[in-house]
Amino acid sequence: MNVISRSRPARRFGVRLVVRFGVRSALSAGIAAACVAGLAASGAAQAADAGKVGLGLPLLTSPFWQSYNNYLPKYAKEMGIDILAPVNSNNDPAQQITDMNNMVNLGAKGIVVGPIDSAAISRALNTAAEKNVQVVAVDVAPTQGKVAMVVRADNHAYGAKACKYIGEHVKSGKVVQIEGDLASVNGRDRSEAFRACLKQYPGLSLLEIPAGWKGDVAASALDSLLTANPDVKAIYMQAGGVYLAPTLQTLRRKQMLFPAGDAKHVVIVSNDGIPQEFDAIRKGEIDATISQPADLYAKYGLYYMKAALAGQTFKPGPTDHDSTIVQLQPGVLEDQLPAPLVTKANVDDKNLWGNTLK
Repeated sequence: MNVISRSRPARRFGVRLVVRFGVRSALSAGIAAACVAGLAASGAAQAADAGKVGLGLPLLTSPFWQSYNNYLPKYAKEMGIDILAPVNSNNDPAQQITDMNNMVNLGAKGIVVGPIDSAAISRALNTAAEKNVQVVAVDVAPTQGKVAMVVRADNHAYGAKACKYIGEHVKSGKVVQIEGDLASVNGRDRSEAFRACLKQYPGLSLLEIPAGWKGDVAASALDSLLTANPDVKAIYMQAGGVYLAPTLQTLRRKQMLFPAGDAKHVVIVSNDGIPQEFDAIRKGEIDATISQPADLYAKYGLYYMKAALAGQTFKPGPTDHDSTIVQLQPGVLEDQLPAPLVTKANVDDKNLWGNTLK
């Protein structure tokens, strides 16, 4: 499916209509404005009558989000949901707000979106609520604003599982945490959980790189850190989709990339569950990853959107798909989907979404 990043062409087309209509008909400005308003309302009404659902992608530079994007049309077709072409906000919170407002103005009945900034997105959520547009948040929970459901995994568990694996395989030494964007609740949850868990392992000391989900930032900072600390024993990457390649390239350039089982091996745990991470586990380059369910994010993001448009509501408790709905705050529910730890022992499990893309 083609991905668009703006809806500006539609606006430019609308402007050309105004100019030509005004010149050829010599109508007054008031009548012209009324006609344009009627045309805009007609276009929005047609989109609304069709019951279309907008799709907001935070970025497409990560294999994780590329996979999520590929699953959307598949599940939309299965559920009979009419979707607009996905919009990529390029990891720009301001652009995401504009993109969501554009979808609302196009008359979308609902929007399934992966928030970039947990706080900033509240502006777009408020606009959607004012227009009675349903919103389902995927992967990241907003800190304010109305959503029909948050579809996410327990991100505290990501950090805790990564820490526990490292703690069980490294008895002492320096551990690097390559963080995500701390403006996202995901980055905060993973960071806080990893730090808290690491206190249980007094032999380990923590070094952190705030990389904001940007691979080039991670690579540059890791290069400098390893120059000053060549005795690093383990690395936790909060997002394999953007950090895996630059981390392995940096270790290789520093002549620090040794396979698992070698005494010089740097233990590496990641998050995402993309095929590239699975291949790295098989090669012994990294040790584990937490499989963030890109397929289920797409499936249940659309599932809850369809339910919301039908007026269906939910309560906290277990679901019929091996997850639990929890209340994040009054009026905001989150379906916490399972996210298993993947190691060499289970990396070939065919039930893992990262193994279904081949």
